[in-house]
Amino acid sequence: MDGTPINILLVEDNPDHAALVLIGLEENHIANHVTHVEDGEAALDFVFQRGRFAELAAAHRPDLILLDLRLPRVDGLEVLRILKETDATKRIPIVVLTTSDAEKDLVTAYDYHANSYLVKPINFQMFMELIKTLGYYWVAWNKRAE
Repeated sequence: MDGTPINILLVEDNPDHAALVLIGLEENHIANHVTHVEDGEAALDFVFQRGRFAELAAAHRPDLILLDLRLPRVDGLEVLRILKETDATKRIPIVVLTTSDAEKDLVTAYDYHANSYLVKPINFQMFMELIKTLGYYWVAWNKRAE
């Protein structure tokens, strides 16, 4: 890692899944800052700095978004579509991290320009390994456009 601070937005409504992701990131020293929101509307508000996030500095815009699909208020696929159609946000890498292995979800996510689609493993050790690998790839090895 080059020491550059990384901001991750975790969009996950299941508190157990969110806790596992946060633990995995922390144990592997993956991110400097993780913001967790529990629904699609809050994710859009955070990224676009509106609503309760209106006072947020532009420096907090995420460098990576981990996005669940089945979310309250605004579905994850709709969040993905909106962010990838907006010039100011379309280059933010978005990794779909979901329990859905449905072909329709996978195809739609890539049609909406997801950068990756990962199905959460049921096994704890496999889940932790997924988070470790995901973190190192997107944070340490992947080059980001500014």
